[in-house]
Amino acid sequence: MAVSLQGSLFDAVEELGLGSLDAARRTPLTHGAWIDVLPGWLHGADVLFAALVDGVPWRAERRHMYERVVDVPRLLAHYEADDPLPHPALATARTALSRHYAAELGEPFRTVGLCYYRDGRDSVAWHGDRIGRGAAEDTMVAILSVGEPRHLHLRPRDGCGSTIRQALGHGDLIVMGGSCQRTWDHAIPKTAKPVGPRISIQFRPRGVA
Repeated sequence: MAVSLQGSLFDAVEELGLGSLDAARRTPLTHGAWIDVLPGWLHGADVLFAALVDGVPWRAERRHMYERVVDVPRLLAHYEADDPLPHPALATARTALSRHYAAELGEPFRTVGLCYYRDGRDSVAWHGDRIGRGAAEDTMVAILSVGEPRHLHLRPRDGCGSTIRQALGHGDLIVMGGSCQRTWDHAIPKTAKPVGPRISIQFRPRGVA
């Protein structure tokens, strides 16, 4: 699969490694939601990006929307708790996240989902992870980004508040916690600006989708 990635000058290393999650910056949101942001948590993120592009069995999907079937504007892959992951770094990251957030989350992160945004035409519409337990319970979703940055937008679901925009790429981490999936929505909008490819790696607990 041909891609054109502009590597990060701050990530010009060949060995993968994780920083300390203690450095994450927490921002309280409304309705009991919060986000933790940690730029550059994964060192060597460009190496992982290249490995995932070639090693993941990406699939294209079509979905019913507005009484017609449309292409999902990104490529997808999903791994259940017992599935072999496509790269050891994903298992290492999942274990580190589970340990760090154990006291708050009360359970480990289990599933891993991947979204491949090939260029600015790929996107994900406004949504919360409210299929399953996320519709009624506080939970967490951690997203590790590799590849070139794209802006994740977050806004309160009730419309009472401003939209937050957070650029994520090259090993950046965001964790959405508390009531975030129930009371806030998030999206990756399309953009006409020239942007390179990005892979979003989502870690979720049991029963959250």
